[in-house]
Amino acid sequence: MAAAQGRLSDGTGGMDDSKEGDRDGGGGAPPAFQAAVQALRNSRLRPQIEIDPTPAPQRLAPFAYALEAAVVDGDQDLADGRLVLLHDPDGHDAWHGTFRLVTLVRAELEPEMAADPLLPDVCWSWLTGALQARGLTYGEASGTVTRASSHYFGGLSERPSASQIEIRASWTPREGLGGVPDTAAHLASWCDLLAQVAGLPPAGPGDASIVTLPQRRGPQSR
Repeated sequence: MAAAQGRLSDGTGGMDDSKEGDRDGGGGAPPAFQAAVQALRNSRLRPQIEIDPTPAPQRLAPFAYALEAAVVDGDQDLADGRLVLLHDPDGHDAWHGTFRLVTLVRAELEPEMAADPLLPDVCWSWLTGALQARGLTYGEASGTVTRASSHYFGGLSERPSASQIEIRASWTPREGLGGVPDTAAHLASWCDLLAQVAGLPPAGPGDASIVTLPQRRGPQSR
């Protein structure tokens, strides 16, 4: 199984000014953040999900740690996403806490499925359901579900039309002992969402938290 790895940043750059920070959850970061990052690094995931390090945005919080993931089948991607852990030791009024998780998840769909008017509500319920299925407490959840379609003309007219679903969301994880949230469980829930959007079967016997997406477009070449 893939082990979760990533990078830490504590600079003051912007969302589009992502750089690898000088810190990696070591002695220069607050103890609560170090523990939260270490839990992410030690997480073990189902083999279809590949985790890669990625630079974290630097203007969102004093400390940030980012992971990117892809659900793969051979050399083909079924879905991909990014998860960022933010930490402000002084707290943040909008978060109502000192930690925040921010995510982006994407997958391609058949145009007929993308046209379903209930799809955005269903996709949002997949996110909240994945958190609830693991018994996680969270607050201040917000986000968007976006559908996009591409149609090709002229020299590109032989390409089939493509439709994509994109989930952008953020939430405040409940802080436990020592002010540390259960980031490993939140990562597992996020991976459940990725698997759900990708149309994978449940991870194990009796796991009903994953409902596959019907009428999926075939796997996309990486």
